[in-house]
Amino acid sequence: MLTFLAFLALGAWLYLAFGHGDFWRAEARLDAPPPREPETWPEAVAVIPARDEAAVIARTLASHQASDYPGRFSLVVVDDESADETGALARAAAAEGPRAVDVIDAPPLAPGWTGKLSALAAGVARAKELAPDARYFLFTDADIEHAPATLRRLVAKAETENLALVSLMARLDARGAWGPLLIPAFVYFFQKLYPFARVNNPESTVAAAAGGCMLVRREAYDAAGGAEAIRDQLIDDCALARRIKREGAGAPRRIWLGLASDEVVSLRDNRALSSVWRMVARTAFAQLDHSWLLLAGTVAGMAIVYLVPPLAALSALWAGATPAVGYGLAAWAVMAATYRPTATLYGLSFWKTLLLPLAAFFYMLMTISSAERYARGEGGSWKGRSYS
Repeated sequence: MLTFLAFLALGAWLYLAFGHGDFWRAEARLDAPPPREPETWPEAVAVIPARDEAAVIARTLASHQASDYPGRFSLVVVDDESADETGALARAAAAEGPRAVDVIDAPPLAPGWTGKLSALAAGVARAKELAPDARYFLFTDADIEHAPATLRRLVAKAETENLALVSLMARLDARGAWGPLLIPAFVYFFQKLYPFARVNNPESTVAAAAGGCMLVRREAYDAAGGAEAIRDQLIDDCALARRIKREGAGAPRRIWLGLASDEVVSLRDNRALSSVWRMVARTAFAQLDHSWLLLAGTVAGMAIVYLVPPLAALSALWAGATPAVGYGLAAWAVMAATYRPTATLYGLSFWKTLLLPLAAFFYMLMTISSAERYARGEGGSWKGRSYS
């Protein structure tokens, strides 16, 4: 049986390496500097939902104030019923810098809405009042720090390539004992789930975005129905990307998703296992459409693909050289090779790429935990809110 499973795992890795959109190459990056820049720079407005972000909101807003964007650029911060001093600190930071910053309170959460999308909708409505001629909305999180040139580069790409959506997956905190093990693996799994080359191919139906940094053309956002069209979605960034790419009308539908190095950096501390666990468990079961059958298939598939290769390879310790050992070593080698580009992005040494099976094991547990939370009526729990 182990020989058969190891052979199956090797076949799966050969497919993933050569037939799954080259997801593992991690090549989609924002041009620096952009090859071309627009003759005139359109107006842009950043919309930043913020809930309990007192620790980082001032630093986040300072990064936007330091933007070198040549066109008009302003910000709307939506305090989403924070229990800390997020709103007060945002208002204090708003007065420091050349960019106009408007801080508003989110409306009471209506039935059928997630908190972030309700705050985002309120922020967009305010942005349209303050900047009726703005061509772009920059949707970004309150714990994301932007480099000075990031907005310029995002808009240049959108303008010169006629893109409806340009998104960057922020560089995540990978410090401590758990960060190096789990964070590069998270980025790798996201690329495997949504191969960026297919996302960026207008002929492909695959669509995704990273909610920490999304530059959205206003006409495309409106044509896709805006936040209201996806008001109940926990994975709201990918839901919006799907609507823009597949369902938008009267606007360009081409989208682009890439990996950031230092253009956008997450300020969320991931040194504790619980931080990563909460992040994954919040949406993992939603990604499976809350299907117990898909959950069982996913866990079984991950066990075969990620756990069987090292188990088969290490079986040599008690069984000697067998076909299972050869298949397991080959599958493990292909696995590590495909992980290498993402691991390099996060500065991991070569031997740590061999730990991907261990990271996958933890993500299996997180996915099961996500389903268990859903069964308890705590689906999508985040900062004091749960969605059934």
